[in-house]
Amino acid sequence: MRKLFFSESACKETKLHSASHSWLPLERGKLSKFSGHAAGGSSIESLMKMPEPAVLPHFKPADYVDILAQIHEELESCPPDERSCLYLLQFQVFRGLGEAKLSRRSLQSAWEKGSTIHEKLIFGAWLKYEKKGEEAISDLLSSCGKCSQEFRLLDFVSQVSTGSHDMSYDDESDEFRGSAVVHFRIIDDMIACDRRKLAALSTPLYAMLNGGFRESYLEVIDMSRNGISPIGMRAISKFSLSGRLPYLSADAILEMLDFANKFCCKGLKDACERKLASFVSSRQDAIDFMECALELGCSILAASCLQVLLNELPECLNDEQVVRIFSSANKQQRLTMVGNASFSLYCLLSEVSMSTNPTSDVTVSFLEKLVESASDSRQKQLALHQLACMRFLRKDYPEAERLFNAAFSAGHLYSVVGLARLASLRGNKHFALKLLDSVMSSRWPLGWMYQERALYLDGDSKLENLNKATELDPTLTYPYMFRAASLIKRQSVEAALMEINRILGFKLVLECLELRFCCYLALEDYRAALCDVQAILTLAPDYRMIGGRVAAKQLRMLVLENVEQWTTADCWMQLYDRWSSVDDIGSLSVIYQMLESDTAKGVLYFRQSLLLLRLNCPEAAMRSLQLAREHAASDHEKLIYEGWILYDTGHCEEGLQKAEASIAIQRSFEAFFLKAYALADSSLDPSTSATVVSLLEDALRCPSDRLRKGQALNNLGSVYVDCEKLDLAAECYINALKIGHTRAHQGLARVHFLRNNRTGAYDEMTKLIEKARNNASAYEKRSEYCDRELTKADLQMVTKLDPLRVYPYRYRAAVLMDNHKEKDAIAELTKAIAFKADLNLLHLRAAFHEHIADISSALRDCRAALSVDPNHQEMLELHHRVNSQEP
Repeated sequence: MRKLFFSESACKETKLHSASHSWLPLERGKLSKFSGHAAGGSSIESLMKMPEPAVLPHFKPADYVDILAQIHEELESCPPDERSCLYLLQFQVFRGLGEAKLSRRSLQSAWEKGSTIHEKLIFGAWLKYEKKGEEAISDLLSSCGKCSQEFRLLDFVSQVSTGSHDMSYDDESDEFRGSAVVHFRIIDDMIACDRRKLAALSTPLYAMLNGGFRESYLEVIDMSRNGISPIGMRAISKFSLSGRLPYLSADAILEMLDFANKFCCKGLKDACERKLASFVSSRQDAIDFMECALELGCSILAASCLQVLLNELPECLNDEQVVRIFSSANKQQRLTMVGNASFSLYCLLSEVSMSTNPTSDVTVSFLEKLVESASDSRQKQLALHQLACMRFLRKDYPEAERLFNAAFSAGHLYSVVGLARLASLRGNKHFALKLLDSVMSSRWPLGWMYQERALYLDGDSKLENLNKATELDPTLTYPYMFRAASLIKRQSVEAALMEINRILGFKLVLECLELRFCCYLALEDYRAALCDVQAILTLAPDYRMIGGRVAAKQLRMLVLENVEQWTTADCWMQLYDRWSSVDDIGSLSVIYQMLESDTAKGVLYFRQSLLLLRLNCPEAAMRSLQLAREHAASDHEKLIYEGWILYDTGHCEEGLQKAEASIAIQRSFEAFFLKAYALADSSLDPSTSATVVSLLEDALRCPSDRLRKGQALNNLGSVYVDCEKLDLAAECYINALKIGHTRAHQGLARVHFLRNNRTGAYDEMTKLIEKARNNASAYEKRSEYCDRELTKADLQMVTKLDPLRVYPYRYRAAVLMDNHKEKDAIAELTKAIAFKADLNLLHLRAAFHEHIADISSALRDCRAALSVDPNHQEMLELHHRVNSQEP
């Protein structure tokens, strides 16, 4: 659920244990967002044999910190024309880590730092593809007087320098042998040209008109067989005199371009290219002109065509003519089309094609071009591995093995997974284990290595390896699912539910929801099964279950027949109960059911978006907000949803404008709430607090339901805490609790603590833990209000419930550091860094390395952290300090 951020960022967080532990008073880091991954499913019958985890077609270096540090170091010193490639590599690293937000930011940097027009149009098209479905945001920004650059076509023709192409014969003493005027006969037409001016267009024309050739002495030259029409020749004559092209049709310009190419008239060719580029307005135009551009080596025209084609991704890849252009281009044609950005182009095309149909001939052809375009070791690792993955999916095993071997030899350690799978398919599990053991013995093993090793083992050894995989990387999905399936096999469905709930407690994965749905069916708990399938449909409306054989909507209808139907009133009561108990998946399910009958769909879609944000599903949340806008019951309500869309995509000021426009039409709870939220986030001025208080009070005076009023009261309490008005804050929190806003316990606990009542704060957080279904954050917050041993116990519980939360690792590492156990402290941080690219973890480990005078390791962590956030001030200062110590 959206909550005001300013309450904790505007005031300095209370420092705990600061008296005796110098490493402990560290600012708590913000949590990253993680998106669910749609994948194939399983039915009760198929649970005995889980599908193997996919061989991921990502760049997955064994030590991502080292690669990120290298990239940052190279970015500091490389020439400008190499930066985009480095940001593309950074994008691939973050993509492999599952960090969607960071990977998109790297893509944005590649676009911003592009040094050529080709890089600009490729990365601009890539950003547009990544933001597919967000075009409406561009329209909303336009309504606020702001443009979204990513959705605009580049006017690159005017940006490309014309240069000086023509020969110059201004010296009148330069003697010409023939007459001053030469006539060109084309069929029955005679076109008079200035011999000197026409000769100046190129060296070949000069040689013909004033060299040792017969034409130098002729007054009439027959040009009937040179593919030029009288119209075209007259235009060439005019161009030789003025340097400008007259207005002509595309066909006539093409004739002139062909003439310019034959006679090497660079200036004329450049002018024709630019003119033809202005004719490219549709896909078919782009296809037709691209063939001509590649044949004649016209880079400006080719780039114009390329932009139009890339602007229509992914749809244009359904056009065989488009695919043929990209897949058949040789090295010289690629140079004409994209200059030195060939690797970037085929990275984009491969990405789009893989997401559409990974096993298609089109995907393979693009990946083959990617391999051809790779120029350094890291690019080769990525290209070879991706092509190997596609060959593997197509069951072209000999070629897949050759490519996996090549990627592995180039340094891509993760490609050993492909080699092991292929060995297993040949029935040689022993060799697969040997491959993995050799990799694991050569470096500190990672979670995916143990997961892969488990595939070739049985019984207890298999489970031991899967348990180790989870210990090293708790984000891996397969170990939880396999353990759950094994428990079902032993007829222990309740234990299987506990196992699958472990991962669903911190990472919403559709295949895990599907497995839990099957467990509930086995227990004949149809209400719980309905909850999960409705949550699945909220996240992925077209999702198919049981190995893709059955639509989730069909299974929902079957389950629905076995549960008691709720009235609208029942649904609202259920929503209140689940919202209050912080059961987000349950709340999603209720809203899904309400949307089938309730007429106020705009409000429900908006509530759905709040839950999806809370569940770290930003793309699904944006989809729900768009639906809320479409189903708004009035203009002022529509403005509110538009404001949230703008706010959630980083356009805070524009979101504020929409809130004000809504209030101008009608005063409403949501409009005031949006304005308060956006104002608090857009202003650092402490005096803003009074305005925010006033806006929230205005909101509370407007009609609304308990769910939203509880949130407003909670936010108002946070503002009062920041203003040190503890009595008013407590009153807000208590009133919020009275209407079922359970999270207000956390605010009330903070009030108790600020009143020096640590016991009261602890008790308040205990109440939240008891009430909340998802309570990892509550345990983390409660850890601040107790002694050392209880703090350690609470933070261990946090890590158990949500291993992605950063603070517990930092706390434990700080305690170890204060106890002079430096190696253990660094190991604690390293354990989390292995599966989570987090700025705060890297920052603290860099500081620890500096403390023990391991300058090279400190510098490496600083550089990797600055890849995560290049503008973090404390990190920049530490990097500067450490860098100055490097010998």
